[in-house]
Amino acid sequence: MEPTTILSDIIPAPDESLKAFQQAEKRMETEIIGQKVLVERLLVALLADGHLLVEGAPGLAKTRAVKALADCIDGDFQRLQFTPDLLPADLTGTEIYQRSNDSFRFQPGPLFHNIVLADEINRAPAKVQSALLEAMSERQISVGRKTHYLPDLFMVMATQNPIEQEGTYPLPEAQLDRFLMQVNVDYPDYDSEKKILELARREALSELETKTTQSAILSPDIITTARRKVLDLHMAEPLKEYIVQLILASRDPQTCGEKMGRWIEYGASPRATIALDRCARAHAWLQGKEYVTPENIQAIIHDVLRHRLILTFEAEAEGINKEDAIEELLRHIPVP
Repeated sequence: MEPTTILSDIIPAPDESLKAFQQAEKRMETEIIGQKVLVERLLVALLADGHLLVEGAPGLAKTRAVKALADCIDGDFQRLQFTPDLLPADLTGTEIYQRSNDSFRFQPGPLFHNIVLADEINRAPAKVQSALLEAMSERQISVGRKTHYLPDLFMVMATQNPIEQEGTYPLPEAQLDRFLMQVNVDYPDYDSEKKILELARREALSELETKTTQSAILSPDIITTARRKVLDLHMAEPLKEYIVQLILASRDPQTCGEKMGRWIEYGASPRATIALDRCARAHAWLQGKEYVTPENIQAIIHDVLRHRLILTFEAEAEGINKEDAIEELLRHIPVP
């Protein structure tokens, strides 16, 4: 008698961490109408353990999006409104003198949260941006002679308003490079606008009644497991070479033709290579793939390089933007 074949021996068990992330994505899309790319990039940044810079006009659900992500995570959320009079201690915390025992006690600042929204980050002066830079890069802050470590799950989403630049402090290239991706948010289309109107009406009604709090979907263990699976996702050697060739071409644009040589002044750093690799893996994993494809790299490369390339004055005079330069890179580097 032949042994009975158990179905579970043939069909692998569903990935619980993937199901949790896909469930979180669906929930967020019901709350953030018409911004599918922003929702996806938030989850990609979370999976790749990086920070996100979002640029868009006021009222495009940037703050709402990160709050929706925080609601899906079993962690805490803090919103920081950046202003010109903000001080580094307003972010990091400070030493408080205790008269009872003649000593100082450290009072943690708002950076000691899992998800931090830095709203209008370019309105803060250089000292505040420097304090945030250490937190983003080193996952720690220094107060006096002591170093304080931030939570293992720590993600910054910063926003910028591209319309009004008066009274702002442009982010230096060193800080921009610390962001995993920059996402540009545009206005929703006609159908999405109608859905937003209906959603706003339903939410206004629910606020008049007893409002129920949705339970968290993504626990720290699920996020850690998912990050490990993203890093273990198969990427063929030719695709790794493809990523490296794209980044190197941005640094030596002459190899892509005389036109590109006129457009790009400074290319991307090795952080961009690492970011493109991790984001492409996270993008593929979120789609349920078992390996990375060239389409995953091409889908994410604009967000990875947008804030890292510096164009020449000649390119700006010709009306060339960074999207055009990235598209030109993709056209010149052959797909494996």
